[in-house]
Amino acid sequence: MDEAKFSVGDRIKIDVKVKEAGKERIQSFEGIVIAFRGQGTSKTFTVRKIGADGIGVERIWPINNPNIGKVIVKKKGEVRRAKLFYLRKLTGKAALGV
Repeated sequence: MDEAKFSVGDRIKIDVKVKEAGKERIQSFEGIVIAFRGQGTSKTFTVRKIGADGIGVERIWPINNPNIGKVIVKKKGEVRRAKLFYLRKLTGKAALGV
């Protein structure tokens, strides 16, 4: 993935290559992009999803991660902020979408 075709507030699905016991499989992670950080080759993005029992799960990936297979934008978000850390405090349906 050379350049981000998604932005903060978008709901994305990331296909990640996972190696287990000598085998490789693809695992997907779907959530809302809440932040971009850094610049150049060290640029990262943070994705937050609501997991089991309503617990929030965040993962941070480098933009140039070779283990990221593809990124699919499920829904474009229209936000007024560069960082959506306020979503951490929200619960229920309010925490799911922007």
